[in-house]
Amino acid sequence: MSQNPPNLRPDIAPSPRFQEPVRPGQPKIGMVSLGCPKALVDSERILTRLRAEGYAISPDYRGAEAVIVNTCGFLDSAKAESLEAIGEALRENGKVIVTGCLGADPEYITGVHPKVMAVTGPQQYEQVLDAVHLASPPSPDPFVDLLPGTGVKLTPRHFSYLKISEGCNHKCKFCIIPDMRGKLASRPAHAVMREAEKLVEAGVRELLVISQDTSAYGLDIGYKEERGHRAHITDLARDLGSLGAWVRLHYVYPYPHVRNLIPLMAEGLVLPYLDIPFQHAHPDVLKRMARPAAAAKTLDEIAAWRRDCPDITLRSTFIVGYPGETEAEFQTLLDWLDEAQLDRVGAFKYENVAGARSNDLPDHVPEEVKEERYHRFMEKALAISAAKLEAKVGTTIQVIVDEVDEAGATCRTKGDAPEIDGNLFIDEDFEGLSTGDIVTVEVDEAGDYDLWGSLVK
Repeated sequence: MSQNPPNLRPDIAPSPRFQEPVRPGQPKIGMVSLGCPKALVDSERILTRLRAEGYAISPDYRGAEAVIVNTCGFLDSAKAESLEAIGEALRENGKVIVTGCLGADPEYITGVHPKVMAVTGPQQYEQVLDAVHLASPPSPDPFVDLLPGTGVKLTPRHFSYLKISEGCNHKCKFCIIPDMRGKLASRPAHAVMREAEKLVEAGVRELLVISQDTSAYGLDIGYKEERGHRAHITDLARDLGSLGAWVRLHYVYPYPHVRNLIPLMAEGLVLPYLDIPFQHAHPDVLKRMARPAAAAKTLDEIAAWRRDCPDITLRSTFIVGYPGETEAEFQTLLDWLDEAQLDRVGAFKYENVAGARSNDLPDHVPEEVKEERYHRFMEKALAISAAKLEAKVGTTIQVIVDEVDEAGATCRTKGDAPEIDGNLFIDEDFEGLSTGDIVTVEVDEAGDYDLWGSLVK
């Protein structure tokens, strides 16, 4: 097994996994799921509804009565990937239904692919079902089409994404997600807990909490308490931690109340892991982004988090080459990263996105400068990662097993999210391991992003 450097783009989710059996004569629908984990959850909900109506899920285009393409519109490069996927589905199948973030601009899609059957926006599940019904009427068989209580999952059985809210109230100038997915809309806490309980009962060992702004959860509904559960991220995290599964928090803005999560991590109720979108460190760049400009206070918060929970892993993404970014501002970012010593770090080269207010900012950075800054940033991030992982050699840690093959076991530590962060590999005495096992290992070797270890017997 080789090293697996992390891809920290928040617009990429793990590849969906289709393992549903097909009965004779059952109508089949294909699915291409692009975009972030939030979009993957949308795909799961659509496919769960389809399976309940008697449709089978086709892992490819062959024999499918229609293909649903769940698109991403996060960046222009992601839009291009979505258009390419739509084109491929049209060539290979011919009947294509488009949904997801890019579907919020139907003319953009039909202008390139006028032969698509239907275009719907994100979370418009009923319209997607209507389009599928037109392509192929449902044919349920209640005696054969059994649906698990957790619905259709596109991730491995041992981990699952748990979406707690839709939308976002921020108005970052580089982002159009709020325009596509709307304002913050939190789910009731009791509904989130019921879903989590069913997942854990079905064998899920790790819950990955996702939203566009996890730390704002419940704000829009006044942190309402209902059926014994309060819609506030601290209360929800505590409740989820009581279920006995790993609980991993993604996309947490560094609001002051986030410090209340740290004791839960120190107690072991929640994984000591925070995925925080810092984006930059220079206050003027943050101001141009329309984001909170408190980088110095953020360093103080990071120090306090580490004081209260020394094992915490901090993950973030940054934008280099934002309009107007000077060499001095970029150097401030590098200096900040030196001081912050984040564990998992990735970066975007800034891209214009249709509809984003940042497009109109002056002094756009030349592409060659963006490229040069990106490589400088990632070199520093790699050096920090390598040093932090080297310090783990000789320690004993818990890992979760993601895959076992003839070469060994691919695992993750508590500081690694699936298919995004690094791995820990076990290449000896792994034969008794199974996917989803949580075992203790001693770290034997470290790379730039990954670890190697041996089972503690």
